[in-house]
Amino acid sequence: MREPLPITVLRHAVLLLFVAIAMWPVMDVISISIRPGNRLRTTELELVPYDATLDSYRRLLADATFWRWLGNSMLVAGAVTITGVTLASIGGYAFSRFRFVGRQAMMISILTTQMFPATMLLLPLYLMIARLGLINTYAGLCVFYVSTALPFCVWQMKGFYDTIPHSLEEAARIDGCSQWVAFRRVILPLASPGLVITALFSFMSAWSEYIVAAQILQDRDMFTLPVGLKSFQSSLSTQWGLYAAASLLVSLPVVVVFILLSRYLVSGLTLGSVKE
Repeated sequence: MREPLPITVLRHAVLLLFVAIAMWPVMDVISISIRPGNRLRTTELELVPYDATLDSYRRLLADATFWRWLGNSMLVAGAVTITGVTLASIGGYAFSRFRFVGRQAMMISILTTQMFPATMLLLPLYLMIARLGLINTYAGLCVFYVSTALPFCVWQMKGFYDTIPHSLEEAARIDGCSQWVAFRRVILPLASPGLVITALFSFMSAWSEYIVAAQILQDRDMFTLPVGLKSFQSSLSTQWGLYAAASLLVSLPVVVVFILLSRYLVSGLTLGSVKE
């Protein structure tokens, strides 16, 4: 039975309304980034100002400090992604395939850590990093990011491994593969959607984080992009054009990564949700 036309029109109108609400902040930031000077607001309703200019983008891309912050963010996010995926893939496999003393307690502990926001762990982890002498180092920042993202990643990878039949691994063992070879050549390729989701989560958690980076990094040349963008604000004035342009440029790597990995997202998010 076909849906009545008024209901269809109403549903699409509601969807368009929510899309407009979601897109308005983005369009507003784009409009601010192409306004001359530091104008935050205007009396006109047009999104594209009559005197639009790309001067903010030119100044930003010509600034060597911005590129240094971009490189710092790429370094930290890349290190966190590689470390998180490596540890989560091995840890999740151990919880999925092996039975050992304390396994259940450790799994409950992993779930328990997800009940607390990362900011609650800021003080104890900061003290630990300070005692290790890792303040104002990328290693200390990576330790914090990995330690907060790893519990979720391990639990997620365990769910993916649980969906892979044990018979495939046993067949590889019969053919002469060791446990490690079977894991690397049989299990990991089948769990690739889960690895992609884990990598995306690790990358995004490190790329856009501000609070922890602002506490650990003290040298301006070591700032990541979220911390560096704060320098466009001061107590007396704010460079709104540069701030908006930088915000858009910072979001581009995440959008690109999301688009490149989007084909894995649907299968990746649903594969680990059902255990046969």
